[in-house]
Amino acid sequence: MATVAASVAELLALLDGTARIAGDRVVVTDEAGFRARAIEDLAWTQTFSDDAPTVEAARWVIWEASQALGSRSATIQDLYTARARGEVGGFTVPAINLRAQTFDMARTIFATARARNVGPVILELARSEQTYTYQRVFEYAPNVLAGAIAAGWRGPVFIQGDHYQFNAKKYAADPETTTEEIRKACRDAVAAGYLNIDIDSSTLVDLSQPTVDLEQKVNYTVAAEIAALIRELEPAGVTISIGGEIGEVGKANSTVDDLRAYLDGFRRELDARRPGAVGVSKVSVQTGTSHGGVPLPGGGVAEVKLDFDVLRTLGEVGRARYGIAGAVQHGASTLPDDLFHIFPTVETAEIHLATGFQNALYDHPAFPAPLAAEIGAWVHANAADERKDGQTDSQFVYSSRKKAIGPFKRQLWELATKDEILASQAAKFGYLFDQLKVTGTADLLARHVPAGPEWHRPAPAALAAALVG
Repeated sequence: MATVAASVAELLALLDGTARIAGDRVVVTDEAGFRARAIEDLAWTQTFSDDAPTVEAARWVIWEASQALGSRSATIQDLYTARARGEVGGFTVPAINLRAQTFDMARTIFATARARNVGPVILELARSEQTYTYQRVFEYAPNVLAGAIAAGWRGPVFIQGDHYQFNAKKYAADPETTTEEIRKACRDAVAAGYLNIDIDSSTLVDLSQPTVDLEQKVNYTVAAEIAALIRELEPAGVTISIGGEIGEVGKANSTVDDLRAYLDGFRRELDARRPGAVGVSKVSVQTGTSHGGVPLPGGGVAEVKLDFDVLRTLGEVGRARYGIAGAVQHGASTLPDDLFHIFPTVETAEIHLATGFQNALYDHPAFPAPLAAEIGAWVHANAADERKDGQTDSQFVYSSRKKAIGPFKRQLWELATKDEILASQAAKFGYLFDQLKVTGTADLLARHVPAGPEWHRPAPAALAAALVG
């Protein structure tokens, strides 16, 4: 089991023999030892230590180590721009939401990707997931970077803010306060090192309006405002990849008219705020899926009729007319395995995968039955207000057990059987990489997203003081 440092002095002791601090830099002196041992202690410390200065120091060391070892946070913008120009294609970038066991899952993903010579893979977390998984951006980004380091990954690390979503009811009651929540989320994300952010104001689409432009107007207007802010926040020389969304997942399927209305309006509104600023790199569309899938009374998930022509047609229009990489598919991780190979054939730019990996954890034969029962009891006691009329117990627990990830966070990290579960996750990652045609794309990615400049941060005061002491 990893060590959780309780003080900055203990943290420095954990680095002994593998790395040292030289001013505002981390110098790795034993790369193999650092990747095998120290980085795990750093990840656990920044996640579970009760001492705030120690947490801050651990996060700084992880960040600086990622700079030194070539596992740097990066933007996928240039790859998506190349796709819009027709220079690359035939693959779909997986964007994986890590709700539980974040360090171990990130390490597993990057190890699997490295073994298969995978290029682009995104690790992301939605705003709502930050809340119920108990991991804010300042914790999530270091765990992703630490996982990359532990896996021996050298190359860009794409960390994405998924579904920076406007709450429609709150927005109707108080637009400014709701918008400020999204502004703050973007400020925090960029400060944490995120260089990819998806703005989801599709919840504000008003289908009662008489024209498609008016249906999308609030959506594209607030999205442009947030995009203008992100352009102000991004580090010098970096273009953050921004995603937009035109159809809320689980609602009506998107159309070409929806896409055109959104992107034309978005461009007008962005130019009014920052003339000529780079716009969105992709647009999420609705094709018939729902987040998490629809649980059946007797177990399992309902079959989905997914309209691949929406992805193909809207992607073609987006690339030809608007210079975006194409369409993005949400809510896909619970789809049947035999559908995933189709996404690259219709040139889907990106696909978001979340609940399926949560299910693979909770439903794995090696997941302890007593812990599963405890989690089920917690859901009944703490999420009863989420239960829908007519739901069976199994449907209710399936739909709401994600809310237990935060309260049971440390137990999930400490599972005695986690290696067996992670091995199954690795097999699924490998399968998806193959089906989505990103296996063997490492050289392609390197051509379009070369290693960026190092991005250093000053050492925390408590760490500097401990070194002097």
